[in-house]
Amino acid sequence: MKKAETDPVIARNRKAAHDYQLSESWEAGIVLQGPEVKALRAGRASLIGGFAIVEDREIWLHGVHIPQYSQASWSNAGSRRKRKLLLHRAQIDKIDRKVNESGLTVVPTVLYFKDGRAKVEIALARGKKTWDKRQTLAEREATRETERALNRHLKGHRT
Repeated sequence: MKKAETDPVIARNRKAAHDYQLSESWEAGIVLQGPEVKALRAGRASLIGGFAIVEDREIWLHGVHIPQYSQASWSNAGSRRKRKLLLHRAQIDKIDRKVNESGLTVVPTVLYFKDGRAKVEIALARGKKTWDKRQTLAEREATRETERALNRHLKGHRT
């Protein structure tokens, strides 16, 4: 699911694409408290180590770090507390079914604002083995090398 470039991205989980094979993804609203929204607007958050779990037919986001807002008063909550995600019941049931059947996990990939509301993109993920990670890095390096060689070749013909 691609987002328009006008949506301000707060945080990306690049490590998720390296550590997991990502399949389906959903855009979910996230329930936040006031100081957390201000901290996000300041652009400070980390999705690394985050995951989502379905509990009692509700989906919860765990392990996402949203730091405490410094100008907030006593109402600051914990920076790694669990936060409720807002999805349709059918979507939650589908996620729960796939996680239980296939042994997949749900990881957050992008945290952003859309129409003034905080959204998180979550994706079904299957863990990669070490050799899968090495193979992905080797493929990426090979494509970079071919692009570099092609650019050198084209520049040589222009001059």
